[in-house]
Amino acid sequence: MPIFPVGKDIVFPPVQLATKEGIIAVGGDLSVPRLLSAYKQGIFPWYSPPDPILWWSPDPRMIMFPHEARVSKSMEKIIKKNVFSFSCDQNFKEVMLGCRCPRKEGPETWISDEILEAYCRLHELGYAHSVEVWHKDELAGGLYGVSLGSIFIGESMFYKVSNASKAAFIIFARRLAELGFTLIDCQVYTPHLASLGAWTIPRHQYLKLLRQCLQHNDRRGSWKNIFDN
Repeated sequence: MPIFPVGKDIVFPPVQLATKEGIIAVGGDLSVPRLLSAYKQGIFPWYSPPDPILWWSPDPRMIMFPHEARVSKSMEKIIKKNVFSFSCDQNFKEVMLGCRCPRKEGPETWISDEILEAYCRLHELGYAHSVEVWHKDELAGGLYGVSLGSIFIGESMFYKVSNASKAAFIIFARRLAELGFTLIDCQVYTPHLASLGAWTIPRHQYLKLLRQCLQHNDRRGSWKNIFDN
């Protein structure tokens, strides 16, 4: 199936026309209007420069209901011992830079300067948010993503200290549940996310849930006080 070329107009084809791998379109830019339009249609960018921007809508889709975050006994002990402390929207750019550091598998990273700039713009406008994990006053890990309606769309996470990203995900999911968020979009399957309680559903079911989430008002703005009691 041919991949739809994106031009200047902010137009995407129906996601049902995606390739078997989940690619729906190629090209365009990472402007705020285009990114928001994509997310609201169940589409997200994922590519490795200098390749052109690829837009994805995979089937199946990995999701999690915030109240279903899975916590192992060992992680529960770590959380209760207050090994880590947590903040939100305190160091957004630093979290993104942490996420783009090379993984053990190789030196390449998909978070380019272009992506960094685009999501920092979303953050400045109150759509993108970060969770920071601190250990001994050092940034030990974190995650970032985009919030629309009652859905949080996770983009990436990292850790420098063992269990930091797991703790961030669990604590954040619990807080999202308390705030009335319906869904966390984990995008594509990974064993790590599955161990935390995420699971896959058909794309058409995800799109139905997404439409329901978008009927809620955006919780737009700074989330710096999200962990305050």
